[in-house]
Amino acid sequence: MSKQWQWSSAWTLLLFLIFFLSSTTTSTTDYACKFSQSHPFCDTSLPTLTRARSLVSLLTLPEKILLLSNNASSIPRLGIPAYQWWSESLHGLALNGPGVSFAGAVPSATSFPQVILSAASFNRSLWLRTAAAIAREARAMFNVGQAGLTFWAPNINLFRDPRWGRGQETPGEDPMLASAYAVEYVRGLQGLSGIQDAVVVDDDDTLMVSACCKHFTAYDLDMWGQFSRYNFNAVVSQQDLEDTYQPPFRSCIQQGKASCLMCSYNEVNGVPACASEELLGLARDKWGFKGYITSDCDAVATVYEYQKYAKSQEDAVADVLKAGMDINCGTFMLRHTESAIEQGKVKEEDLDRALLNLFSVQLRLGLFDGDPIRGRFGKLGPKDVCTQEHKTLALDAARQGIVLLKNDKKFLPLDRDIGASLAVIGPLATTTKLGGGYSGIPCSSSSLYEGLGEFAERISYAFGCYDVPCDSDDGFAEAIDTAKQADFVVIVAGLDATQETEDHDRVSLLLPGKQMNLVSSVADASKNPVILVLIGGGPLDVSFAEKNPQIASIIWLGYPGEAGGKALAEIIFGEFNPAGRLPMTWYPEAFTNVPMNEMSMRADPSRGYPGRTYRFYTGGRVYGFGHGLSFSDFSYNFLSAPSKISLSRTIKDGSRKRLLYQVENEVYGVDYVPVNQLQNCNKLSFSVHISVMNLGGLDGSHVVMLFSKGPKVVDGSPETQLVGFSRLHTISSKPTETSILVHPCEHLSFADKQGKRILPLGPHTLSVGDLEHVVSIEIY
Repeated sequence: MSKQWQWSSAWTLLLFLIFFLSSTTTSTTDYACKFSQSHPFCDTSLPTLTRARSLVSLLTLPEKILLLSNNASSIPRLGIPAYQWWSESLHGLALNGPGVSFAGAVPSATSFPQVILSAASFNRSLWLRTAAAIAREARAMFNVGQAGLTFWAPNINLFRDPRWGRGQETPGEDPMLASAYAVEYVRGLQGLSGIQDAVVVDDDDTLMVSACCKHFTAYDLDMWGQFSRYNFNAVVSQQDLEDTYQPPFRSCIQQGKASCLMCSYNEVNGVPACASEELLGLARDKWGFKGYITSDCDAVATVYEYQKYAKSQEDAVADVLKAGMDINCGTFMLRHTESAIEQGKVKEEDLDRALLNLFSVQLRLGLFDGDPIRGRFGKLGPKDVCTQEHKTLALDAARQGIVLLKNDKKFLPLDRDIGASLAVIGPLATTTKLGGGYSGIPCSSSSLYEGLGEFAERISYAFGCYDVPCDSDDGFAEAIDTAKQADFVVIVAGLDATQETEDHDRVSLLLPGKQMNLVSSVADASKNPVILVLIGGGPLDVSFAEKNPQIASIIWLGYPGEAGGKALAEIIFGEFNPAGRLPMTWYPEAFTNVPMNEMSMRADPSRGYPGRTYRFYTGGRVYGFGHGLSFSDFSYNFLSAPSKISLSRTIKDGSRKRLLYQVENEVYGVDYVPVNQLQNCNKLSFSVHISVMNLGGLDGSHVVMLFSKGPKVVDGSPETQLVGFSRLHTISSKPTETSILVHPCEHLSFADKQGKRILPLGPHTLSVGDLEHVVSIEIY
């Protein structure tokens, strides 16, 4: 140890009192460098790293320990106020973290759609604009002492299993889609771009607010059978890690430039994620991560208490610090770091390294630049929260994400001018809690019933089921009678937090309780075919509704946020042409026979394992990834795309070794080329130009999705995979053009069993809808 020190029990008690009494949010009246500018860390002319090192050098060891928690204590002698690292902003400022409070000048914040519905828009610019709006509101709330500046979002774990209670928080099951979402959200939140009149940060060092990629990695099980997120060991092959679980995190760090990474509760191949030098080192050393690494809340305690990976509390502290974690959400390190140092398991340099990362991010946020009100974001305040611009954006986000799953005989849209009566059935029709998990207090809240009521001249309602679990059919008779008296019927069914949420996975993919019976009974009794609206983040097996001719239309609403009622009404009555696409596969109920703890992506027929996600799943589907209808029909035409790409045999070391990778040694051809041996991968990129014709009578957006199917050169090749996507506005009966950039080394490759990316040689079939184009990759 570099310093000699001892703590008495009285001193320890005093420090804990300081910790627990410290403020959870930064106030504009309490900021660093308020009374003295003499410390080097207050000198804004110095580089960030120099300032951070100066700050760390001035701290005593007891003070350093008190800064290793999310609720960092104040250091009065240096004029450093307390700081709460834990704020949440998954789809708007949320109540989940103690860093955000709605008790003050700002009583609410814009509630955007839950992430899974935003992802269904397949609209990069929408994701960026949404994150920028959230950042603007976050800074405004920080300026009045109601929020921190470090937000633990986005959640970019893949939606691997349809039962996962937190799948709603993610961008879906595809690594390419999740990567794209991560990049846009982080760039928008941290201030690299934004909506009209938003403050724009134009340098890499300055942050508007800090974004955090979570949960690193292979975290997608909360509570299933005897497995919980606290004791679950995710056994993942190097192949699946490379081409499925890790790409969103790599993109979040390398392209998004995220300033925070959160390590997850679970173990990965026998090592707790927060104690894995391999995982955390990969992020810093290979991906170039620059920021701080936080544990999930109480994940350090989990290393010892649940996983029994560490033999003692002190070993747990040593394990996570040496792995590269910087801050503990919780109090475990506050309680055990002192004894870990006394026992020689932790060195003061380990703390210095962690604090250097923490202070560097705080400095980039301007927390040591004096009065924040005088800073570049100081003019933001209550007037910048719940603005009309943000509320309009929330409505647009909901409209863009909503997916039309079924629309027999073009039953929708309804004609609001005919004055028909409308019955709305179901317990979810009158709830105003439409945000899903990690929500705050919305600017305004209205139900789907209220939203539809603004469009229908005559409207009635019956609950049918008392609640979402729907254990009783006592309300069925009233619901059926109400439906009989109406011209058209909207049945609202699905899920809420009683069925899917953090720490609660589903066991069934069917509608809860007697909901299916309610839907069928009402549909059979109605004058006309009915409209089924599904709320919830997770896939549902609604095969019964898909096959029932009395259910003409099915709409997936996800968790649409504060503007969901109006967005739904606009689609049902034809004021908005739906264009959302499912970001995840909807499996049949039989999929629940697949063990949720099975992490393999690829199918294994020998043991009856069907694989996971559209890329590898070989079983039946209720609805496939990318499914989504419109009120218009569309046709495609490839305007230009190469037919052949030629690779040189010259590899990175400059030699011209023959690349032979088939099972037999001396063969005449080559199956594939390792991507890491190719020179100038970027030069292989090409654009696919596509023309889209709107064949319908309505203008509207359309999502073009470009898929690729490569030659089956080795076992484990994807069935198909998303190459790129583009959302564009189309005009009725007119063509619209778009381009999708393809990087073969990234988009046409996948990982072999050793976790090395390979680019198959031979014909790659690119497809948009039913249209196909073959690009042959050859070597000379």
